[in-house]
Amino acid sequence: MDQRVATVVTFMKKNLQQKTTLHEMAHHVNLSIWHLSHLFKDETGLSIADYLKNMRMQEAKELLETTFLRVKEVMARVGINDKSHFAKDFKRIYGLTPTLYRKVKPPIQKGDVPKQSS
Repeated sequence: MDQRVATVVTFMKKNLQQKTTLHEMAHHVNLSIWHLSHLFKDETGLSIADYLKNMRMQEAKELLETTFLRVKEVMARVGINDKSHFAKDFKRIYGLTPTLYRKVKPPIQKGDVPKQSS
């Protein structure tokens, strides 16, 4: 993977809770928005927005599996404010709403230590 794209991916991971702009990402790797957008899509097959959304959904899934956080708290942890969009996007990717996903996923086993909220 191109080092600039890898740097942007790391930047997104570190700033998952915040609303970062494409301008900020491009500035971070000293590229124009246009150049970064095209390079990112060529390297990953996804637009930056789609990649970030998938990253947020993956982190939300992991939090639902490993913590006792409420769905609203999970949303805040992954930088999503709109509950209806979150539920639709989550269901599109994982086939269930976040609430149903948590109910049917394998329970945390005795001895497993869930992540604590900070």
